Amino acid sequence: MSIRKVVRYGEAVLRTPAKEVHKVSQKIKVLVEDMLDTMYSQNGVGLAAPQIGENYRVFVIDVSTGNEPLNPIVFINPKIIKKSGACISHEGCLSFPEAFTDVRRYANVMVKALDRNGRSFVLEAKDGTLLARAIQHEFDHLDGILFIDHAINRFEAEEVLKKHNLPSLEVEKLIDEPELAEEINKLPKDTKNEN
Repeated sequence: MSIRKVVRYGEAVLRTPAKEVHKVSQKIKVLVEDMLDTMYSQNGVGLAAPQIGENYRVFVIDVSTGNEPLNPIVFINPKIIKKSGACISHEGCLSFPEAFTDVRRYANVMVKALDRNGRSFVLEAKDGTLLARAIQHEFDHLDGILFIDHAINRFEAEEVLKKHNLPSLEVEKLIDEPELAEEINKLPKDTKNEN
């Protein structure tokens, strides 16, 4: 298939909620292949359709590492049906080259979606694993939400954006997450995820 250009932070498509996919057509299957090619070419863990300028509720993830075989997971029209616990996630994004900051995430998520053949599946990811955090990160993209909107320290996030010549934090987009913040405050100091 083909490698597509990744949209950078600041472009409107990243803040636009994506549309449901009505049919897993050939067009959608080609989009999925392009997304996987693009994600692998950038050494990414996940990629959402809006990140390549396509306004569809589709994302792909592959958390395989090192010598493990590639294990792509395709999510079409995903819905998070359960979430619990909390963790700190040190995240970046292909739309924010080289920029990383700590964000709040749920430790456990259960998601229901369609695969690339239009078959329904449910997947559970637990304990703040990379998969659990990646699902939330990519799911957010479909609603026009970005990882920096979950920043634990907005001033640190602002510095990171500035350092990498990216647009400023959109303060009005920051998400107030008192329950998650409270859960994170209870965590032992050494349980921070550094992936």
